[in-house]
Amino acid sequence: MATYEKIEFKGDYINGRFITNERVDDEFSKKSSSDFKDEVIDIRCNYENVDRAVESAHNAFREWSELDYSVRKKAVLRIRDVFADNQDRIAEVISRETGKPLWESKGEAKAMLAKFDVTLEHSMKLIEEHKIENALPGVDGYIRYKPRGVFVVLGPFNFPGHLPNGHIVPALITGNTLVFKPSELTPATGQLYAELVAKADLPPGVFNMVQGLAETGKKLVDHDRVDGVLFTGSYDVGLKIKEKTMTHYWKMLALEMGGKNAAVVWDDADMNKAIYENLVGCFVTAGQRCSCTSRIILHKKIADQFIDKFYESAKKIRIGHWAEEDVFMGPLIDEGAVEKYIRFQEIGLRENAERLMRGKVLELKNKGNYVTPSIMRVKDFNKKSVYQTNEIFGPNVAFYTVDDFDQAMEINNCTGFGLVTSIFSKNKELYNQAVKRAKVGLVNWNRTTNGASSKLPFGGMGKSGNDRPTAFFAVFYCTVPVASLEDHTEFDPSNQMTGLNYEPL
Repeated sequence: MATYEKIEFKGDYINGRFITNERVDDEFSKKSSSDFKDEVIDIRCNYENVDRAVESAHNAFREWSELDYSVRKKAVLRIRDVFADNQDRIAEVISRETGKPLWESKGEAKAMLAKFDVTLEHSMKLIEEHKIENALPGVDGYIRYKPRGVFVVLGPFNFPGHLPNGHIVPALITGNTLVFKPSELTPATGQLYAELVAKADLPPGVFNMVQGLAETGKKLVDHDRVDGVLFTGSYDVGLKIKEKTMTHYWKMLALEMGGKNAAVVWDDADMNKAIYENLVGCFVTAGQRCSCTSRIILHKKIADQFIDKFYESAKKIRIGHWAEEDVFMGPLIDEGAVEKYIRFQEIGLRENAERLMRGKVLELKNKGNYVTPSIMRVKDFNKKSVYQTNEIFGPNVAFYTVDDFDQAMEINNCTGFGLVTSIFSKNKELYNQAVKRAKVGLVNWNRTTNGASSKLPFGGMGKSGNDRPTAFFAVFYCTVPVASLEDHTEFDPSNQMTGLNYEPL
């Protein structure tokens, strides 16, 4: 297997160039999750760069926002062209850091390109200028959308290119400027993103990037000149952002905060399709997707058959290094994720769940954060259970057995999260019931909970988000709707309000 050189740390990208500082406030190193011998990059942090980056974005906002849309569009499309020329490089860096199989990282790189196309060809139509004739008698009204200002984009580790890109593209094209902070677990991908944007030759200050740990994120979120925070990550971190900005009433928050997603498989389902789709839903990206399936609710008539086949198929999943062929599942992101994954299985056992497949640490020739999938069977539904209601973010699934759809919906809605639900059944009426009753932002019929379309809104209810869906709808939280009344009539002295006696000039 190839040996990879450590990536040179270039510093923070501010006002159109990379800068490094002699003063170092914090530092950390990133090793590959797939092979601890692969030292990817060393990062040095300077807190003063937070102020520099925000000021840079603030100073660039007026000129960027007042450019004609066609000019901004050409500039943003230059980024797309650079990304298109560097697809393999993007995919390789993502896989080195996260350990995701290369086929999956290549898919992520393609999704980054698609975001440009969907935003420009579809989403921007949502915020086109709209005229309302006679909004008031004889007065026309207009709805226009203007940019908010300076955004902070806080990126996650699981899709370190695609998910921040999903915020960055609509923010830029609608006229905002921004500061991007990559996850500390994927800093090399963040640096590469900034390198490629730099090649697109945007005006200085429009796009900025700073590296750092939690303290850097806190300083960005708390900055007085930040107008909005766009975040994808855990509920706990999203809640801290919400708390941090309680007195910053002017800040727009778009928080996408995970899920505890369920698939309901009914007795008339296409069994082969349901098993296959849920294998993907539970174990793709080693379960490290907010949309992954962590609970499967089975009709009791087909439960044993489904579980037996699912179990046998899960044992055959190939786990390994990202560069190996035919690998479906890579490692978890870090040792903390491994510890949490193992710990939650023990919590499930203490809460009377039955373990059908033990998830354990996997020792491979390339030492990394590898684990095997795990399967639990819940004997007693308990909406107060720690195991049944918390997001694990690993390749674990819990089976439930029911014979009543009302009970299936109760289980589905019990966790406080509300991102995705899947229904497997030939009965469309059952699916229609789920669309109405499932407390989620996405309901799928006969397909896995993950793999969303950028041509649709993506966002959840409850602990999964704050009613700011991204993807197709991202342009809405990037802009402010402005209402205008435009009166082109001459002054009519005979039409004065009661009690006014204005005499014309």
